Amino acid sequence: MSDLETRPPAADAGNGLKRNAIGTGGIAFLVISAAAPLTVMAGVAPVAIGVGGIGAPMGYVIAGAVLLVFAVSFMALTKHVKAAGGFYTYITLAMGKTVGLASAILAIVSYNCLQIGVYGLFAVQTQAMLLALFGMDVPWPAVALVAIAAVWFLGYRGIDVGAKVLGVLLIAETAFLAIMGVGILARGGAEGISFTSFSPEHAFTPGVLAILAICFAAFMGFESTVLYRREARNPDKSVPRATYIAVGFMSVFYAFMVWTVIQAHGDGNVVAAAGELADGMFFATINQYVGPWAEVVMYVLIVTSVYASQLAFHNAINRYVYMLAKDGVLPAFLGRTHPKYKSPHRAGQIQTILAAVVIIMCAIAGADPYKQLLIWVNTPGIVGIVALQGLVSVAAFIYLRRNRAAATNRFLIPLSVASAILLFGVVALIAINIELLTFADALTNTILLLVAPLVFLAGLLIARRLRTTRPDVFARIGSFETHDS
Repeated sequence: MSDLETRPPAADAGNGLKRNAIGTGGIAFLVISAAAPLTVMAGVAPVAIGVGGIGAPMGYVIAGAVLLVFAVSFMALTKHVKAAGGFYTYITLAMGKTVGLASAILAIVSYNCLQIGVYGLFAVQTQAMLLALFGMDVPWPAVALVAIAAVWFLGYRGIDVGAKVLGVLLIAETAFLAIMGVGILARGGAEGISFTSFSPEHAFTPGVLAILAICFAAFMGFESTVLYRREARNPDKSVPRATYIAVGFMSVFYAFMVWTVIQAHGDGNVVAAAGELADGMFFATINQYVGPWAEVVMYVLIVTSVYASQLAFHNAINRYVYMLAKDGVLPAFLGRTHPKYKSPHRAGQIQTILAAVVIIMCAIAGADPYKQLLIWVNTPGIVGIVALQGLVSVAAFIYLRRNRAAATNRFLIPLSVASAILLFGVVALIAINIELLTFADALTNTILLLVAPLVFLAGLLIARRLRTTRPDVFARIGSFETHDS
């Protein structure tokens, strides 16, 4: 038995997540889908090109390299943490229950910011698709509410069903993007094929450093592989493999796609094209190099891409809530799973209601679904998740220093230090260049940057209060029980 695994309470027998439900591929599909490759390329990559210039592909390579360093130290702990609590259990293990609970609360808030905010993008993209293909102008709140119901349905049916659907959608969107990239290269681009994007004078410019926030946002969700270890087949192998596959694939694929789009317009013209075409850049490019039919298909696939992302984040949020309920921090009914599907359906219901309430409030307030709902709600989530990644790196360093036997490789401790430094450096870069994400005024940007630290502070205060008023609950924080029969 692991040093962090104890027997579950007998009362929990029969109430647990579905075991042996997904393998390496299923986990990888879940976390890559959360990043929504087609969406981050078509919707956000033009901004990266406009700011970073022809060196923009290197922004994704740099982000992938930093996250790979993080993944090595992160995965070093997977053999010692058997619970499916993600950041929560890892940080509690090394830094104590107070910091652990604060991290869990920040993770739940951050993932909700990412998931709920993206309903704005789903609404906008679906509106554009319906208008372009059918001439229908549907109000965005109606589109978002239908999407919330669809996400809830698949989340309710269980992780294996969701993984299969996400797998199909992910293969479709990545294959379609690849077709565009190959089409561009086959026709020689606009000015012939050039590799100057990867030369030092273009790859490490201030513009590329400025877009790192955008590039890191493209990887959001990959770290949630550990949330599925209770449902994974052979988790000690499948979870690390899925993590490395996700980071490696996204880094290479994003860089390749951005580079091919630069070739489509030419090194000298692509920045102007990005400014002129904006979020229509990929649509115009695929129309030119593959055909008008491909632009129509892209309208459909970008909607399914966002849906896949929503389902993946929904699943991740539910498992955080489920673990906190099992540890006694949240109401016990949230720690119950469906008797047939073994999904944390109670947690899913609460998350669905929260998303619907936010959408309705934004609609009543007349908020813009892209600027206010997507960008402004997403930004605190991005800051929170990257900060938590840095904190996990610190936790890995502390644990490996205390338990030298766990440091099976002499590079693990230095890598955990490097990971922490790099990730907190990224948080600083996001703060410095936040206007590239939000296009908002200074006051709004300040508020958005303060959300994550204030939530973390509130979590610390809640934990301290629990320690005084409910010591039995405090003692169960991060108890690392298997929670499953």
